[in-house]
Amino acid sequence: MVLRKQNIAQMKNETFDVAIIGAGINGAVAAAALSAKGVKVALIDKGDFAGFTSSNSSNLAWGGIKYLESHEYRLVSKLCKSRNLLMESYPSTVKEIRFLTCIQKGFRFPPFFVYLGTLIYWLFGRFYTQRPHYLTPNKISAIEPVINTSNARGGFEYSDAYLFDNDSRFVFNFIRSSLDNGCIAVNYVSSQAADFTDNQWHITAQDEMSGEIFPIKAKVLINAAGPFVDQYNETTEQSTDHHHVFSKGVHLIVDQISASQKVLAFFASDGRLFFVIPMGQKTCIGTTDTQVDSPLSEVTDGDRDFILDNVNQLLNLPKPLTKADIIAERCGVRPLAIEGGSGGTADWVKLSRKHAIDVNKAQKYVSIFGGKLTDCINVGNEVAEIVEKFGMTLQPSGMAWYGESTNRTKQQFFEQARAIKLDTLTWENSAEPLSERFWRRYGANAMELLAAIKLDESQAELLIECAEYTRCEIEYAAEYEMITKLEDFLRRRSKISLVVRQTDLLNGKGLKEACEILFGSEAEEKLQEYVNSVG
Repeated sequence: MVLRKQNIAQMKNETFDVAIIGAGINGAVAAAALSAKGVKVALIDKGDFAGFTSSNSSNLAWGGIKYLESHEYRLVSKLCKSRNLLMESYPSTVKEIRFLTCIQKGFRFPPFFVYLGTLIYWLFGRFYTQRPHYLTPNKISAIEPVINTSNARGGFEYSDAYLFDNDSRFVFNFIRSSLDNGCIAVNYVSSQAADFTDNQWHITAQDEMSGEIFPIKAKVLINAAGPFVDQYNETTEQSTDHHHVFSKGVHLIVDQISASQKVLAFFASDGRLFFVIPMGQKTCIGTTDTQVDSPLSEVTDGDRDFILDNVNQLLNLPKPLTKADIIAERCGVRPLAIEGGSGGTADWVKLSRKHAIDVNKAQKYVSIFGGKLTDCINVGNEVAEIVEKFGMTLQPSGMAWYGESTNRTKQQFFEQARAIKLDTLTWENSAEPLSERFWRRYGANAMELLAAIKLDESQAELLIECAEYTRCEIEYAAEYEMITKLEDFLRRRSKISLVVRQTDLLNGKGLKEACEILFGSEAEEKLQEYVNSVG
């Protein structure tokens, strides 16, 4: 909470080179790219960092294999290249995973024809991953008995990538990087208005927690408000070539369906890809693709029925999944960029997630439309190039603005972790050693965790029951991760509320103490705020 107050105070008193509205993936990478190049950046979001679309994805970084069917070969090539770059730059976070796909009888293409598509996809992916393999129904059953092959014609395995933790944690690490490079970022601050006068932007900002109104001044304004880009452009009276249409996507999280650690992929009853995605000791299933008119959406009984009906039909389960098996739900809208004026219709299954950036050079105003996690580094690079063309001086750097810390830093971390025998303190049911988890989540900043544990071994204890977060991690989050509401920590800096049932979380030990670490004297109030929000 101290960091947030300090950053708000600094925002009031400085003029920034660039102000960014929206701290989802597009705003986060824009801030990270610019701040790493010496640009003075202010970043605000009316909710939490990654608090909307960027925390409701499938947790996949994939090259867009489905776009082969619509012949968008250039897009597939670009997304595969982006995926490969993420895997290379974030080897601890973005990892290769096998997709086991089953093609049902009556599907619009025979399975071997679709398999040939995976070979083309592998080619577009520069052979960076394992090669695809064609599978007969018997072979599918032998590899993964949970798949119902009674109506299968065949299938195949191919590779893409996934985020080992969760999407919002991945986004926040760009925020953390930008903060380390001097960016002034604050969550729960909205832009109520913005006027371009005297060759700079004057933003009327509001602290959503206190209600305080204060000014922010910047030479360049970037609208990275995700699904709310059009709405904010109306506020700032901008005319753009693109606008958004919205598709709602829902995922349900249940107990682990398969221990194989493969993504099980099918074509659902509506014709789109349907995934059963490993999520540690849990499984994420979905998604839906429903046209909606507003960025604000919620899970309906129809969404739940669609997902449960499909998974029960496609898998051999000991007993059918019901709504009682749902641990958590993810619901968000995909902002899909299309050209032309507002309104209009689109083929929701075929419409791609490619991004578009519109520029008002006269007012130094940038609008970012669409996009996805896979393509995020390209967005950051493009925004930096645009800002430079506005006449802003960008400092050259010998290192990329993205990626994990250097191998030397990584080696030093693991040497220190071995010296204090960190991995012997790993929880017995953990999926990985503490050292690997710390490095993936915090990178070079994990050194602080080692120092805390070296002084006091109890800092490595799990504080919240059934959640793989240690005491020192919660203390680190309190100081450096701008936890403003309890949900920020439970849902976005971590994925605790996605994998632990709310009743178990609220009734289990440790949550109250975690609140005391995160919020001090406001702990009881913040806990009650969270209880009220989850109903």
